[in-house]
Amino acid sequence: MDAAALLAGAAFLAGALNTVAGGGTFLTFPALVSVGIPPVAANATSSVAVFPGYLGGALGFRRELRAFDRRLLLRATALTVIGGLAASLLLLVSSDAAFSAVVPFLLAGATAIFAFSNRIQRWARRRSRMVAPGCASSTLAVAIYGGYFNGGLGIVLLALFALWGLREIHAMNGLKSVLSFVLSAVSVLTFSSAGLVAWPEALIMMAAAVAGGYLGAPLARALPERAVRGVVIGVGATMSAIFFYRLVDGG
Repeated sequence: MDAAALLAGAAFLAGALNTVAGGGTFLTFPALVSVGIPPVAANATSSVAVFPGYLGGALGFRRELRAFDRRLLLRATALTVIGGLAASLLLLVSSDAAFSAVVPFLLAGATAIFAFSNRIQRWARRRSRMVAPGCASSTLAVAIYGGYFNGGLGIVLLALFALWGLREIHAMNGLKSVLSFVLSAVSVLTFSSAGLVAWPEALIMMAAAVAGGYLGAPLARALPERAVRGVVIGVGATMSAIFFYRLVDGG
């Protein structure tokens, strides 16, 4: 019961954070590791836990997506499927020891991406059309990162779209939701087929994350953005430090 309460609480807060600013992975992954799920399975289960929220986001932007260039949408989706499948298979062959060794760096990197997201976005906008829309190499690289470790994916996707020359934020958020959903669907199918998902824990977290996401909307309107971002960065930095300590300590 204590473990279930911890997982539900972490997922609820993660759902709220994802609605407000992002960064829910900083809570769901460490919570699963803390209740004894091996790191690779914890990463897979965390991906499943946040999966439903992406579909809601994609449906919410369906008007903008209907106006989107169909060929670009199909190309980006196909590349995301390929990159996501490659990353999922890479995770399947990663040992817990190897994945544990890279987790602190992934968490720290995702935290840095979130902390400097505004600067990243400004940098990308100044280099508009630096990358051709639907560029295979850049889209595959982002999909592989997101399929292997989901932290900070939304920010990286928005920066990529800015480099493509996209400007309309609702269209960008719609495309972000679609590609995140596709990426997560590939991961869920791959991890489920491999028996890597801890389903009892995943179902608890999925329900709590949906509730947290729903209640996160009024919270997003009530809290100052700076305060919320500070909380997310603080959580990410703390979790990074804990996993670095575990790595150095051998635990």
